[in-house]
Amino acid sequence: MPSPQVLVVATSHDQMGSTGHRTGVWLEELATPYYALLDGGAEVTLVSIKGGAIPWDPRSLPAEAGEGPGEKPEEQQEIPASVHRFLADENAMQTARNSPALASVDPGAFDAVFLPGGHGPMWDAANDETLARIVGSMFDQGKVVAAVCHGPAGLVKANRQDGRPIVDGRRVSAFTNTEEEAVGLTAVVPFLLEDRLKELGGRFERGPDWQPFAVQDGNLITGQNPQSSELVAQHVLTALRTGG
Repeated sequence: MPSPQVLVVATSHDQMGSTGHRTGVWLEELATPYYALLDGGAEVTLVSIKGGAIPWDPRSLPAEAGEGPGEKPEEQQEIPASVHRFLADENAMQTARNSPALASVDPGAFDAVFLPGGHGPMWDAANDETLARIVGSMFDQGKVVAAVCHGPAGLVKANRQDGRPIVDGRRVSAFTNTEEEAVGLTAVVPFLLEDRLKELGGRFERGPDWQPFAVQDGNLITGQNPQSSELVAQHVLTALRTGG
């Protein structure tokens, strides 16, 4: 049986609003699922919205962990083994330095799409028409659509064929209002992701702040925060093996 094909779509946005702080992908939310999927027998294709170098949120890297606003409070910062593995993986880093643009890939070649977080997606993934079209189309085809933390920002413009938001009536999770408040970015982000998903008809679910929590509703799989990255990836692998 051929390996399942997973498309991972990273943000290309590297500025935290007008704060002067850099953002991008929170590397744990890319690296942990990346290796969970690979080690689980999937093939992973990493792209970014615009193509080129994928921006990392510097606070998700070993040298700068805990400095400035990020995905979790400074006292919560710890760099997981997957991040060190990714940074030492020349093949992965080569792709990350010169990623294909999302528009250059054929979404029909993939069985699943995965959207990692970091604050970057709140600006680009939330507004990208190509991503919205690909996610909506894959959702309608019954393919796995997964996202973690701020990655579900990439779901907010995605609609079903009938025009309804893909999250409408579905159980979903994402970075919560209380977690956004804890990292001091409520007034910086263009919208609160929990609120937006609810406005679109999502049945929002959550666990405690900074604890792993993921929910699967049919072919839609979402996780709450960086700590949920492994859990989301395992749900994706199970869904790919069982066909949903």
